[in-house]
Amino acid sequence: MISKELNDAITLTGPATDAGAVLRRYWQPAALSDELIGDRPVVPVTLLGERLVLFRDNEGELGLIDRHCPHRGADLCHGRLEDNGLRCPFHGWHFDRTGQCVEQPGEPDGSRMHESIRSTSYPVVEKNGIIFAYMGPGEPPVFPNFDCFRAPDTHVFAFKGLWECNWLQAMEVGIDPAHASFLHRFLKDEDPAESYGKQFRDKAADTNIPMTKLLREYTNPEIEVEETDYGLRLIALRHLDAAKTHIRITNQIFPQAISIPMSREMIITQWHVPIDDEHCYWYSMFTSFRAPVDKELMRAQRLKEHRLPDYAPLKNKRNNYGFDPEEQRTETYTGMGMDINVHDQWAVESPGPIFDRTREHLGKTDVAIIKYRRMLRAAIAAVKDGQEDTLPMRNGVDPTAVYGPISNDTIGDKKEWREVSAASDAERRAECTDWDATV
Repeated sequence: MISKELNDAITLTGPATDAGAVLRRYWQPAALSDELIGDRPVVPVTLLGERLVLFRDNEGELGLIDRHCPHRGADLCHGRLEDNGLRCPFHGWHFDRTGQCVEQPGEPDGSRMHESIRSTSYPVVEKNGIIFAYMGPGEPPVFPNFDCFRAPDTHVFAFKGLWECNWLQAMEVGIDPAHASFLHRFLKDEDPAESYGKQFRDKAADTNIPMTKLLREYTNPEIEVEETDYGLRLIALRHLDAAKTHIRITNQIFPQAISIPMSREMIITQWHVPIDDEHCYWYSMFTSFRAPVDKELMRAQRLKEHRLPDYAPLKNKRNNYGFDPEEQRTETYTGMGMDINVHDQWAVESPGPIFDRTREHLGKTDVAIIKYRRMLRAAIAAVKDGQEDTLPMRNGVDPTAVYGPISNDTIGDKKEWREVSAASDAERRAECTDWDATV
């Protein structure tokens, strides 16, 4: 259990909040590149409780500025995209991508008032299908050299989804290795469906053991958590017999991303990004280490489960997440369909928008959650003390030198699992002939 005051400190992310001050020191996903496709590339963005508007100007450059005109507050999401900026339809005030007002046509000739008016704006960069924003003080940090950023665009598919809960409980489901044995348990091993979640119905590592069988039969993994330059490294060991162990390694990338092995060929890097304190988006980058990804197919699969333009899931609390008692008896542990994203959604939304952690009882399998919260609390204290250079990824480590983080899934000798995992990492990287993936 923790106190209400501490729960507020680690969950609330608006301006002038503790966790919000930490998250603002890092690049945050703001939108998908797909959202700006079309004749009018202007979209609303609510990020860390701030209402913003993202647009691409006539030169193809991106701008992220305050959504409300500093004149009388009109919504610039309805602004006219013209003259290399956004023009407010209310009185014609015109803003460039830096938020600078460059024209006030209703003011007297010769007026220089516009020179002193500048809307809030944030730096943005585009990386393999996701537009990232930096909302903190000073110069933005250098982008890390993770695989999802280093891979060519052809090998990365990006998507997002809306969850109706606080960002922290969304992120914490991804650093809980034990939950997959129950929440994502499939009662049948054979399912040819080409859908998200198929990794839990494929073979474990490079064996003939169905992942579903492994998760069903080995429900209490040995979990180790190591601190790294980028966050936490989670190791889940399921000991199959006296000699062999299934090794699954995931990573928590501070402050709110996770890197998950989807298969030998693909990883998912996923951010859990606060919209406000009671809603968040998950942003995922699916990175292939062999062949280019079929983006049209993957997008079509995801859009079967989500609506546009807000990317809200079609299964949600209003329709009971599609719960079917008969399916729960015969096919899946949850009875909520084959999409494991829906399983996670139910798990993180059902405690309420912000879980009351004064009622929480953590166990030994929650070791990563405990370590992460300590790391977040240390980061909050560091920001308050002006010690930002001690934060993960800002602690003197060159972000461009941090490859990976490696996420892997393999089976090997129980006593030498570290060596087995390292060899599997090297083998996977050797297969990456289409892009520079050499450590």
